[in-house]
Amino acid sequence: MPRLQFPATARNRDAILEVLRPRLPAGTVLEVASGSGEHGVYFARALPHVVWQPTDLEADHLASIEAWREEEALPNVLPAVRLDTLGVWPPGPFAAIFCANMVHIAPWAAAVALFAGARRALPAGALLITYGPYAFEGAHTAPSNEAFDASLRARNPEWGVRDVAALAAVADGFSLAETIAMPANNFCLVWRRG
Repeated sequence: MPRLQFPATARNRDAILEVLRPRLPAGTVLEVASGSGEHGVYFARALPHVVWQPTDLEADHLASIEAWREEEALPNVLPAVRLDTLGVWPPGPFAAIFCANMVHIAPWAAAVALFAGARRALPAGALLITYGPYAFEGAHTAPSNEAFDASLRARNPEWGVRDVAALAAVADGFSLAETIAMPANNFCLVWRRG
């Protein structure tokens, strides 16, 4: 299978890397919902102190991740693992968890399960960093995000841009340590395991 390429990855990877660089400790970082695999190889190349564990639910994404991994041949990118947040997680503990663009293109139960799984997979003090569009106190941060939310819900009523307060309410065991504005009306949310 050929490597998948998502245009948004090329646009957002440098901004995300600047968030990850000072926050990811040495050790194995679990990426939940790795998508094409582009983020993983890019971040692993830039952060040699990190061992990157990519995961995804979709078979075509897992094949693409492996194609990127084989092409780049980085020693710090592990073979992709199938992960459904609602199911069995790879054994931890992990140094940190990174999850981009999943919670809005998944049922709410998957977002809830992300925090439950991360709570089991991370030691106290470790970070779960999520990236994507978010609403704040019921309001979208831009008209484009409101339109995106409507299009997501039209495709699948279980999808949608999530409100940070709703996520915080189900983030049992985590506190929201940082909210970092990113390009294109996205945010990185830095959650700290208690």
